[in-house]
Amino acid sequence: MIKCMMDNEHAILTVCPTGPLSESDFRQAGAIADPVIAERGSLDGLIIHADKFPGWQGFSDMLSHFRFVKAHHRHIAKVAVVSDDALLKFFPHISAHFVSAEIRQFPYAEYDAAKAWIVNKQNRP
Repeated sequence: MIKCMMDNEHAILTVCPTGPLSESDFRQAGAIADPVIAERGSLDGLIIHADKFPGWQGFSDMLSHFRFVKAHHRHIAKVAVVSDDALLKFFPHISAHFVSAEIRQFPYAEYDAAKAWIVNKQNRP
């Protein structure tokens, strides 16, 4: 289960997992992100704000997650992983090999710093 919020001014989608992830979570995220991507061509950023990684409800839900990433990663400039969870802290190192977005990890309490990093266009490749 995730809570999704779109900052339309900066084209930043924030996702906050609150329980095991499901296919409907990724449909919800797509329903929020896709109209902005259609209008602007991309999102400036995605913020994953999680105290811990909750996992998936099942194998098919994990596959839905991978399909969502495959369909969207080229339309997102930066990804900020805002978490103290050991697995999520390692996420930028793994995913950098599979996604085109610039990825950076921030401590859980530094949501505002993560958002500022995305908004700062000077840091773009």
